[in-house]
Amino acid sequence: MQRKKSIAVSIVAGFGLAGAACAADKIKVGYVTTLSGVGAVFGEQMKNGFTLGLEHLGGKLGGLPAQIFMEDDQFKPDIGRQIVDDFIESKKVDVIAGVPGSNTMMAIYAPIIKSGTILVGSNAGPSPIAGEQCSSHFFSTSWQGDNFAEAMGAHLNARGLQNVYLMAPNYQAGKDVLAGFKRVFKGSIAGEVYTALTQMDFAAELAQLRAAKPSAVFAFFPGGLGVQFVQQYSQAGLKASVPLYTSYTIDNTTLPGMGDTALDIVTTTFWNASIDNPVNKKFVADYRAKFNSEPAEYAVQAYDTAMLLDSGVRGVNGRIEDRDAFAAALAKADFKSPRGKFRYNTNHFPIQDFYAAKIVKGVGGKPEVQLTETVLRDHSDAYAGKCAMK
Repeated sequence: MQRKKSIAVSIVAGFGLAGAACAADKIKVGYVTTLSGVGAVFGEQMKNGFTLGLEHLGGKLGGLPAQIFMEDDQFKPDIGRQIVDDFIESKKVDVIAGVPGSNTMMAIYAPIIKSGTILVGSNAGPSPIAGEQCSSHFFSTSWQGDNFAEAMGAHLNARGLQNVYLMAPNYQAGKDVLAGFKRVFKGSIAGEVYTALTQMDFAAELAQLRAAKPSAVFAFFPGGLGVQFVQQYSQAGLKASVPLYTSYTIDNTTLPGMGDTALDIVTTTFWNASIDNPVNKKFVADYRAKFNSEPAEYAVQAYDTAMLLDSGVRGVNGRIEDRDAFAAALAKADFKSPRGKFRYNTNHFPIQDFYAAKIVKGVGGKPEVQLTETVLRDHSDAYAGKCAMK
């Protein structure tokens, strides 16, 4: 299949042109994001967050000029695979990073790891690579895909809810999210429905939901899917009678499209603009000034990707050609994150706090995400025990 749209952007950090240089004189990073299709709303945030991180680092990673190749995978695994093959075979990158979708991550993971290239996931965290398929050359700056849903399960347990109806798209992330919820939630399940990944009309599913008469709904629909789902849920009159709880669905990328239909919905997250630390304050202020929009979790994860790479290159004094030493330095995660503390588990997924948050009217009456409580502290994913790395 031919790639329909290529928007390769070759950026030499320092924002000049690439000159002839030895590999040891620069680091080449291939960044996979989604800038068209249903995932563009969060893919753009990933691009912005990584760009801002690079800018904060003065255009270098660990002192090395960085050449960035950024490409749009259109949220399609086959296109992602083509991009990655080009990064490895033609551009000879030192690192591949980004990757919004878990379906794309699963398509590109094995060939990247087989090539020996370092892979830093800025978003997708599918369960197989957190467990038995883990690798010393893979690192996540986001979360394992079950985590937000595990936090929601704990949140609903504390409220004694029963008879909860589950909904998600039918792909790896959707299955991981609902698996995570069911792992922690102790109440009864009223139903479990998976929809097509590209489906935008939920009328039939909402009718089935109404007939099931659940006490609440837990749903995961990313990006544009989430905007459509929340709007249709409210328009169907369900919101007033059946409370909606979500993970990975409502954030600063989707909230503008949902507007007041998102009010009072409870979600889970690992970050918010209100987190009080110097790194977060600077990140939020500079993101708003540079992009004239609100940052979301996707931007934080991508920003931390730049910071992680910087720490790794510094840790080997620029000798990135020794990939095992480079990976060992990355595992130390010697940087400060907008989310606060950041450290890795043995499978190179973060151990971190998770919060419950409610959508409320903020300044000027605009809906915003407001943290309400810490649900899980220093939370590890459920798959690290299956990872052979120690």
